[in-house]
Amino acid sequence: MPSNEPDLGAVEALLGHRFTDRALLTRALTHRSAAADDASAYERLEFQGDRVLALLVCDMLMAAFPKEPEGALSKRLHHLVSRETLAGIAGGIGIAGHIRLGGGMEVEADARRNPSILADVVEASIAALYRDGGLKAARAFVEAHWTARLDTSGKPPKDPKSALQEWAMARGRDLPTYREVSRDGPAHAPVFTIEVAVDGAAPVRAEGTSKRVAERMAAERLLKELGA
Repeated sequence: MPSNEPDLGAVEALLGHRFTDRALLTRALTHRSAAADDASAYERLEFQGDRVLALLVCDMLMAAFPKEPEGALSKRLHHLVSRETLAGIAGGIGIAGHIRLGGGMEVEADARRNPSILADVVEASIAALYRDGGLKAARAFVEAHWTARLDTSGKPPKDPKSALQEWAMARGRDLPTYREVSRDGPAHAPVFTIEVAVDGAAPVRAEGTSKRVAERMAAERLLKELGA
């Protein structure tokens, strides 16, 4: 059984949209651990929301940076639709307390602070907005919460792994290597520990809810150690 039932009216206020089909909204908030079957969990909506978000953010970038080449726009897009950005928006709007979780999961993995779950729920909510109110409703939410994150003053953000690779290549060193040290936690909420090493520096480790996130965190930490 779910550990809580969301206040749908409160969630509608967070999203800025009154739903005609509230079942969509409930599904967007339902983790698989609280779902009666796969169709009633948020995964399918999260899949669609990822694409809707990318389209809308792409539109915003095209308008905000009319002269930037595709490569620079891609870096900005990657940053703006990243799990870290999505989890930050989830925290900003306060949706974590409305996620439907299976009994015991919240205590076991502290799921309401899990960046992967938070990011998935935001994407699923965007899909629910799109399916219930069309692109207009989804666009209103995305523009309200992503516009302030468009950095129009500086260069596109650089992925830490790319930055570390460039650091090594510029000094004629071998490319950084990443090694999975451990994987802990339950299957539905794993925590990966990744170690990154580069010639001339002590290896650094970091944790993340996926290998990709842990690798990025480790690369960022090593860059700081190198003063890069």
